Amino acid sequence: MNKSIKKFANKQPLADRLRPKILGDFFGQEKIIGRNTFLKRAIMSDSVPSMILWGPPGSGKTTLAHIIAHKTKADFVQLSAVASGKKDLVEVVSKARTRSEQENKKTILFIDEIHRWNKAQQDALLPSVERGIVTLIGATTENPSFEVNSALVSRARVFVLKKLSNIEIAGILRKILIKLEKAGEKARIKKEAIATIADFSNGDARMALNTLEACIESSKKTKKEITKTDIKEVLQKTHILYDKNGEEHYNIISALHKSLRGGDAHASVYWLARMLEGGEDPVYIARRLVRFAAEDVGLADNHALILSNAVFDACKKIGYPECNVHLSQCVIYLAKTKKSILAYDAYKEAKKDIERHGNLDVPLQIRNAPTGLMKNLGYGKGYKYTPKEDSSEQQYLPDKLKDKRYF
Repeated sequence: MNKSIKKFANKQPLADRLRPKILGDFFGQEKIIGRNTFLKRAIMSDSVPSMILWGPPGSGKTTLAHIIAHKTKADFVQLSAVASGKKDLVEVVSKARTRSEQENKKTILFIDEIHRWNKAQQDALLPSVERGIVTLIGATTENPSFEVNSALVSRARVFVLKKLSNIEIAGILRKILIKLEKAGEKARIKKEAIATIADFSNGDARMALNTLEACIESSKKTKKEITKTDIKEVLQKTHILYDKNGEEHYNIISALHKSLRGGDAHASVYWLARMLEGGEDPVYIARRLVRFAAEDVGLADNHALILSNAVFDACKKIGYPECNVHLSQCVIYLAKTKKSILAYDAYKEAKKDIERHGNLDVPLQIRNAPTGLMKNLGYGKGYKYTPKEDSSEQQYLPDKLKDKRYF
């Protein structure tokens, strides 16, 4: 390797430079890659099927793909859905077809962040997967049920990778430290510092390794052992698992809604904080609280709707971070107050009648009669004006539903 290439290689992030190449070095995800699992047997026998690897950032999706690349005799091609498109795919498929026909050799196509390809791009991939021209390995942080072409999903095995535990992250860090020592790059780090990195990484191995690398670089100047304090200085803020456009967004708003409904004010504040600290728009949260005040609190406490609207207004006027206390006050109130879904259920029932019966006629007596013709047709005839007349027997519902009660 010439000096310029070697210099470039050394600049690679630690997570890429020391990425495992064999299953024996892979840490975590025992449920899908542990002893006697289907995927492990498929990798070891070089017979992997088309698959979707679905999991949070830093859970090992790309590493698994690289292990397969190292093990397989097939030609391994990698594309990033962020940086490539249909033109790149067509070129890969063309070469794969030629390779299959002339050399009887398979092609494995790894597409990182496959959910970032639009429907047309994913549709273009489908025929080559169906015909076996390429074996697909797609990596995604998003639920493939929503973000990946359903036909592609049906032709691939979906493997779900879980967020790594603190113990697994610590194990990965120790393995990397051993590799560094063997390579003559020994790093002195306290045991408690490793635990701190694992705790702050929130299950993201790449983030943990990036943090370790930053600490090692920093310690080269002082030549001191890396401590817990050093870690906290490098890592200013916990990595929060929250994607405003992804599945976790809907999981967390669901958790907030259900905590409010269940009356758990403590959980409600926690999920609120998760959203705000993760960068969610406070106006979006306030809008959801206005809806909750009518849907779940409803007529049990009319003040809830007034409060939530006031908080919505405050979020728009003063913004974040000042509005965080307004939102906190609102979620605590909504969680602790009584609940009623009477108005919500009533509307649902009325909607069902519309779907069942269509557009039923408005009773003549309550129709608008602005012209003489309409009056001659009986519009408004017999209408009893409530402030001056007894209208208790007046019919307001269509004839077909005149006795219907929605609550």
